[in-house]
Amino acid sequence: MLIVMRDHATSEEIDHVVALLKEAGAEAHLSRGEVKTIIGVIGDREVMYSLELEGLPGVEQVIRVLKPYKLVSRDFQPEDTVVRVGSAAIGGPSFAVIAGPCSVESEEQVLATARAVKAAGATMLRGGAFKPRTSPYAFQGLGVEGLRLLREAADEVGLPFVTEVLDVRDAETVAEYADMLQVGARNMQNFMMLDELGKLRKPILLKRGLSATIEEVLSAAEYVLKGGNRDVVICERGIRTFETYTRNTLDLAAVAALKTLTHLPVIADPSHGTGRRDLVRPMCRAALAAGADGVMVEVHVDPEHARCDGPQSLTPEMFAGLMNDLRPFAALEGRRIGSEG
Repeated sequence: MLIVMRDHATSEEIDHVVALLKEAGAEAHLSRGEVKTIIGVIGDREVMYSLELEGLPGVEQVIRVLKPYKLVSRDFQPEDTVVRVGSAAIGGPSFAVIAGPCSVESEEQVLATARAVKAAGATMLRGGAFKPRTSPYAFQGLGVEGLRLLREAADEVGLPFVTEVLDVRDAETVAEYADMLQVGARNMQNFMMLDELGKLRKPILLKRGLSATIEEVLSAAEYVLKGGNRDVVICERGIRTFETYTRNTLDLAAVAALKTLTHLPVIADPSHGTGRRDLVRPMCRAALAAGADGVMVEVHVDPEHARCDGPQSLTPEMFAGLMNDLRPFAALEGRRIGSEG
């Protein structure tokens, strides 16, 4: 249920509605605009519908929401959310470019990559310390040592960084190092983890699952917001289809659809979405045109010898070319990359 308060409703009127909801055993989540306040209500539907809310002072409208997600919807918050991660902003006029290696392999590798993406204009650094791999014999990442190396590299070049958390038991440890925590495609419906991340006060990058519907990824985001964490970014990273030429099918229609359904920022990951470095550049341009708030790409100083995802990783020179390519496209869309005007 959504309760739309009248324009310039007083604090006393809003507090009175919230108090009645809590007395009935419901959760009240407020979205305050400059003029109007919207209260998202989560609780027993029959109990909520039995309350005489329409006649309360300051209440303009009571809307019954049938969607399984409420807090992430534009019904709850029409204005776009801008998620701030250190010096970076995702959403609004800013177009984020998150770049770095699939996995941290050594101090030299992550530092060289961080310097290269920073010099080219990236707004955030990415890198994997804990790696979920299909094969149990594949490189699983450096763990906490990888987190330490990422933190040092990010601090040296002056970029915030995002890395994946694989297990709910590691969430607080990862949060000690990272500026943003990533939920990977395989964990999108790990509801215990989503609940825990909702309690943390660190921005969350939520990747769409390999076969997840748009409603399912929005419902996953709802778990985090319900826990109190409003700083969530949704990432389209490709879904599994019958096509075998590309690693996945990058669903840019989902990007455009998500922008109409949710106020949360939406970015795209063409590296995983295609699995081919020659397709990353055109898909970044396409994502920008589709309304994405940013892109996430893999960059490696020596892709041929990368321990993970070499075929889809850009070289530093390729990434610099991509950034030069994106700037005029961003300007055409009324966006800016980083601190650019």
